[in-house]
Amino acid sequence: MSHKLSPRAKILLYGVLLVLCVPFVFPTWWMVTSSLKPVSDIFAYPPSLLPGHPGLGAYGKVFELQPFARQYFNSMYIAVVVTLGTLAVSSLAGYAFARIRFRGQNVLFLVVLIGLLIPSEVTIVPLFQMFNKWGMIDTHLPLILVPVLGAPSVLATFIMRQFFIALPAELEEAARMDGLGRFAIFLKIALPLARPALAAVAIFTFLNSWNLYLEPIVYLSTPEKFTLPQALTLYVDTYGGPIWNVQLAAASLTAIPVLTVFVLAQRQFIEGLAHTGLK
Repeated sequence: MSHKLSPRAKILLYGVLLVLCVPFVFPTWWMVTSSLKPVSDIFAYPPSLLPGHPGLGAYGKVFELQPFARQYFNSMYIAVVVTLGTLAVSSLAGYAFARIRFRGQNVLFLVVLIGLLIPSEVTIVPLFQMFNKWGMIDTHLPLILVPVLGAPSVLATFIMRQFFIALPAELEEAARMDGLGRFAIFLKIALPLARPALAAVAIFTFLNSWNLYLEPIVYLSTPEKFTLPQALTLYVDTYGGPIWNVQLAAASLTAIPVLTVFVLAQRQFIEGLAHTGLK
């Protein structure tokens, strides 16, 4: 039986949810509104929730002080390439671990999962030495190869494996009777059904790549090759202090793709986690 809430209970519920939203919404609100203020107004007391004299001057300085458009493009294309690469690797590996029986399967999967327990700070030095030997320092290749073949891809493989395990075996049996091989079954049957899990993996991977900070600092040294998290730290005055309104303006522009991806794909994201059994 379905229980409908009374109007008073609905008002109370919405009020509680509204209060709970404040700690999550307020930082974003403060970031955007402060980017429209002069620096003196940001630290005014008492603080104001709305800019008294809003202006877009800080947004113009974002592009004057740094090659921000180029850095924006760097982050975008790296995140897209990493996301596509991770989707390809994790879907194939997840399907293999879920549907193909071979000796040592569970042991190998356990070894793969152990990669999630190793912090990136532990492997950053040997990886730097390896990429330096290969002549890849100050290029974007390490920022693409490490996530696709590293811990983010392991988590994605786990999510995809959990989804493929839940698929009915009768689907594959019917496909084999129609003459489909293993790869054709994966490509035409399993992969189309895995859209919710793929959406969840895509959001996780895109956000991880977009917000990556440690690796760009280690591997990159040319400002034109910087990604956004690295570039945000460089909006400083002659004394090394942050230019707050400019930095907040750059941060507001940086948040646009993240919010867009999540708003457009939040339904698939929730469905993907529900199908994989993650909480």
